Amino acid sequence: MKFRSVALAVLSLVALQAQAQGVVNALCSTDASWCEAAAAEFSRATGIKVNQAHKGTGEIGAQLRAESANPKTDIWWGGTGDPFLQAAEQGLLEPYRPPYINDLHEWAVRQYAMSGNMVGGFYTSAIGFGYNTEVLKKRHIPEPKCWADLVKPVYKGEIEISHPATSGTAYTIIAGLVQLMGEDAAFDYLKKLHKNTTTYTRSGQAQAPNVAKGEVGVGVSFIFGFDKWRYDKFPVKTAAPCEGTGYEVGGIALVKGARNMDNAKRYYDWLMSPAGQSIGGKVGSLQSPANKTFKPDARIPSMAEVKLIKYDFEKYGRAAERKRLIERWTREVEALPR
Repeated sequence: MKFRSVALAVLSLVALQAQAQGVVNALCSTDASWCEAAAAEFSRATGIKVNQAHKGTGEIGAQLRAESANPKTDIWWGGTGDPFLQAAEQGLLEPYRPPYINDLHEWAVRQYAMSGNMVGGFYTSAIGFGYNTEVLKKRHIPEPKCWADLVKPVYKGEIEISHPATSGTAYTIIAGLVQLMGEDAAFDYLKKLHKNTTTYTRSGQAQAPNVAKGEVGVGVSFIFGFDKWRYDKFPVKTAAPCEGTGYEVGGIALVKGARNMDNAKRYYDWLMSPAGQSIGGKVGSLQSPANKTFKPDARIPSMAEVKLIKYDFEKYGRAAERKRLIERWTREVEALPR
C-alpha cells in the first residue's frame, strides 16, 4: 500500500509538471512527416504538449479568418509563403522578429522585412515536374523538360496538379506562370494544361506519392517532394522547367491573439533552430532550410542550376491579388470541359 501511495504521488507530480509546462496549438502545412516529427521532438525536449493539425495553406488561411474574433491557433508553420503574407495583410498574425535573425539566410530575412515582422522565411524550394519513368516508357511518352511540353497532346490525362483554392502550391504555380509569361498568355497556357490534367488534388503534397506509385505519369509541384521518392528507389525523376519557374519561401508565423503566446514563441524558436530545421531532412522532407548555421542534408536538391524567375512576393502575397487570380482561374480554366 505504501509503495502504491508513493507511485501515485510520483505520477501526480509528473502530471502536474506536464500541466505546468502547458500546451501550444499549432497548424502545419509542410509535409506531414515533418509536422509530426517536429511536434513529437519539441514535446520531448520541453514538456510542452503540441496540439497540431496538418492542413493546406489555403485551408488554414480561411480558418484563421473564420476564427479571428476568437483565435484557437497559436502558431502556423510550413507551406508556401504567399498565404502567410496574405494573412499578415489581413491583420491575422502577430509581429515577431527573433533575436537570431543573423543566423538566417537573406531570403528568409526578406520575409520579415516585407511583412512587418509578421512572417518569417522557414525554407525554400522551386516548382518543377516529377514523373514516373516506368509509366512514361510504357506509354511511349517523352520525359518533360519544359512548360511547353506539358500541353502537348501526348500528355492528355497524364498530369496531376493541386487546386489553388486549397493549395498554396497551386497558387504559386499560377502566380509564377503569370510572372513568367504575362497574365493573358499564362491563362491561355493554363487552359491548354487543363485539357491534359486528370485531377486537381486538395493538397500540393499529393503529387509526389501519386507519381511514385504510378497512379499518374507527371506531377507538377515543388521539386523537393519528388526527390524523397527518388532516393527511396522509386522510378521517379525530376525536372526544373527550361523556360524558368517560380519558387516558394515557406512561412512561419505567430497568430494574433494566441492563447499560449509564450509557448508559441518557444515552439517558433525551436523550429527555426538547427534542431528543428534539421528534422526535415531526417524525415525526407528535402526543402532548403532557412537557418544557415548547420550543415543541411546532402540530399536536398540544389537550386543553383534552376532558372528562377524574379518572384514578386509582395504583389502576389496580397490577399486581393490571390483572390482575383483564383477567381479568374475558376471562371476561365476550371469551368472548361476536359
